Amino acid sequence: MQRLEKLLIPTFCFVFLVSGAFAQTQDSYEYQSEFIWGVNKNTSGGLIGGLVFKKARKLNDRVLETFGLELMNVKHPQEVRRSSSRTGNFFIYGKSNYLYAVRLQYGRDLILFKKAPQQGAEIKGVFAVGPTIGVVAPYYVEYFPNNNDMVSVRTQYNPSIGIGDIGGTGRVFEGLGESKIVPGANVKAALNFELGTIKSQVTGFEAGFLLDVYTKKIEIVPTSKNYSVYPTLFLTLFYGNRK
Repeated sequence: MQRLEKLLIPTFCFVFLVSGAFAQTQDSYEYQSEFIWGVNKNTSGGLIGGLVFKKARKLNDRVLETFGLELMNVKHPQEVRRSSSRTGNFFIYGKSNYLYAVRLQYGRDLILFKKAPQQGAEIKGVFAVGPTIGVVAPYYVEYFPNNNDMVSVRTQYNPSIGIGDIGGTGRVFEGLGESKIVPGANVKAALNFELGTIKSQVTGFEAGFLLDVYTKKIEIVPTSKNYSVYPTLFLTLFYGNRK
């Protein structure tokens, strides 16, 4: 989290200074709607946290109405990737469930600085709220019962399975059909920086804070503390079009 904060703060300062100068000296161009999609990196996810989609339309010269969809893989803070002493395959020891967050969002984007033609940056303040559908899917591992290297079994991890008996993870999407749904809600506050030079295209990044709150604690790692509230800092790189 500290590394992400160190990245966000100087980036915000630089873009504010540059975009402010252009916004004050150049005429802006107009558009009525935009659609973007992006790849998300956050402090509660892996290398890629998930995917983001957002549709926006202008209500007036400064305010856009937004409808968003986010698909995220949420990780427990205590997750540690390990290598099997039997096979060399990787797995996450202690993890018994995945948590996938499906977020629906409705909000407003406030244009703070308008983009000058062919240069500068358009900066928006972003606020959105909405329901979160928590999809809790079992995390399967392959292990060797009774210390028998000839026979392996795939099952959802539980604390009775020793680390030395695990040979790796289960198959891709194994156990997804056994998922359970935990409802929740989310709120997001961010800054959006559009840096593209083509009027009909949108390129840039969004950075800020998001909070997921579920109706109960989600058991991801049963031997560690589990949570119903997941705060996160995030950075989304996005691309799209506007008209």
